[in-house]
Amino acid sequence: MPQSLYPLLLLACPIGMGLMMWFMTRGGLHTSRRSGSIDSPATHSELDELRKEVAELRAAQKDTRETL
Repeated sequence: MPQSLYPLLLLACPIGMGLMMWFMTRGGLHTSRRSGSIDSPATHSELDELRKEVAELRAAQKDTRETL
């Protein structure tokens, strides 16, 4: 193998990792903007149900601690 290919082989991994990180951060910024908006009423009702469930679980956990 010619000597000129060795530096190219040594740089292939860091350059590839840098490109992958760059593409992942670009994709992450784009998807985080979309996921941050809550528009549908179904999403609001699901969020209310989850908050209610969390409150119930916390109350049950508090009751369990008090009985011990």
